[in-house]
Amino acid sequence: MPRSAVSESRFSHRVDTLQQLARDVLAHAEKNGASACEVDVSDGFGQSVTVRRGEIETIEYNRDKAIAVAVYLGQRKGQASTSDFSPTALRETVDAALNIARFTAADPCAGLPAAELLAIASERLPSLDLYHPWLLSVEGAVELAQRCEQAAFAVGPQLSNSEGASVSTQEGHFISANSLGFIGGYPTSRHYLSCSMIAGENERMQRDDWYSIARDPQAIGSAESIGEHAARRALSRLGARKIKTCKVPVLFEAPLASSLIGHFVHAVSGGSLYRKTSFLVDSLGKRVFSKKLQISERPHLAGALASSYFDSDGVATHDRELVVDGRLQGYFLSAYTARKLGMVTTANAGGCHNLIVRPGKRDFRGLLKKMGRGLLVTELLGHGVNYVTGDYSRGAAGYWIEDGKIAYPVEGITIAGNLRDMFRNIAAVGNDVLVRGSKQVGSLLVEQMKIAGR
Repeated sequence: MPRSAVSESRFSHRVDTLQQLARDVLAHAEKNGASACEVDVSDGFGQSVTVRRGEIETIEYNRDKAIAVAVYLGQRKGQASTSDFSPTALRETVDAALNIARFTAADPCAGLPAAELLAIASERLPSLDLYHPWLLSVEGAVELAQRCEQAAFAVGPQLSNSEGASVSTQEGHFISANSLGFIGGYPTSRHYLSCSMIAGENERMQRDDWYSIARDPQAIGSAESIGEHAARRALSRLGARKIKTCKVPVLFEAPLASSLIGHFVHAVSGGSLYRKTSFLVDSLGKRVFSKKLQISERPHLAGALASSYFDSDGVATHDRELVVDGRLQGYFLSAYTARKLGMVTTANAGGCHNLIVRPGKRDFRGLLKKMGRGLLVTELLGHGVNYVTGDYSRGAAGYWIEDGKIAYPVEGITIAGNLRDMFRNIAAVGNDVLVRGSKQVGSLLVEQMKIAGR
């Protein structure tokens, strides 16, 4: 398995130690009667610092390790975990999983993936470039957070308070293995810098934030730019008002557009499909989005936040086209959910891997111009999504748009529709892609939604 260069001394345990622990678990499970076994061994650490009004508010250190074991007695499954890496603890954890399996009902879909699907030959793949240590001292993190917050306050006197600026750096490595011969793992890192500001006074206060996250700290925005952006967003919300109830186009800003794609992923994931708790059951090959939507999965993007050689089952990941001209080409399935549906795993145990919504030609201003008159949504509140029916209702805040330009800020409203209709009525995809996780998408313009206001 290719790995980025890693300073072994930064972790509590070397990678060869993690590999041996995994092999010991598999051997003990086999010796005690397990017909199959899978194990995950992880080791990581990090620090987080928050500064508020120039003073240190919190300093947190974390150092974590864990072993998770799943054993099979035929088609009966038992699971157990421990943070103790001693030989005695490993044996006791395996024994606990075996005892659980003995009292568990047989499930005809339980078991390891087919051996030919496992990422046995993934050493031929190029490095995913997922590990970039950030050699940042606590003092350095405090100074960075202070600079971020100072830049925010410097934007204007109406910045009355701060919810803080935070810096977090996390590193880890892991090994996954199973009794079919699969063993693999690699180191990863994830760092971020954020700032949340309050503008105005008393009942007229508004807040907003901004953050940047990346595997490589060099890819994170500057402290000053993040602080200034958070401050300007908070200031732009002063004087927010309600609007009258209406039906208008709605533009979901890029940071929120990923939530719509997240609803799609949930609806076409194996668990929702086999339980029939999705409004997109039996949608394979059918048009579920506007013809403007093209969605790809790219698991092997170098340095991306959701790249992986294999999924949580050890199944090799691969590029694929999820949505072509609005038509659904594939689900998100693990080995288990695939068997429940009579299908083949798509290597999505544990989630999706870098979903890319193909950007359109318009930038953010171009989308506002195309919309003309309507609502720009920059904040969503509540969890009003019914995945069985697709009904969607969320509290929202943002800006009213007139003649393709921002007219004034809006708050205290609810936007509503049905995800089935919203997906099919996406009128445009922006090229203002903001990468913050497993879904990469620009702002999304939905032709019409209901706005409940005054």
